[in-house]
Amino acid sequence: QVQLVESGGGLVQPGGSLRLSCAASGTIASINVMGWYRQAPGKQRELVTSITRGGSTNYIESVKGRFTISRDDAKNTVYLQMNSLKPEDTAVYYCNADVMLVGVYRYREVWGQGTLVTVSS
Repeated sequence: QVQLVESGGGLVQPGGSLRLSCAASGTIASINVMGWYRQAPGKQRELVTSITRGGSTNYIESVKGRFTISRDDAKNTVYLQMNSLKPEDTAVYYCNADVMLVGVYRYREVWGQGTLVTVSS
């Protein structure tokens, strides 16, 4: 079994910063792409950013220059540094990863439980 556990959400004022973390646990052989999605109230879940095992990243236009994704493969962890936060960034943020378990020679998609980020004064 594999589990993704997120942390770091909370309430922040506009212009503030938060750092989300997502740690994968289990008998993990490899993690391919890792990413962060978000779902705002009344909206569909959207991919915010992702990072490959080689370190290539992509971002949606609305967060470019403000959000930074990174990963630490030794810790099976992905991070999302969010700066200059805006009220429209308010959402539940979900971690996502393609994980290969030891002895299982294929990747499977795994989701975290979500962490709420609220940007409000």
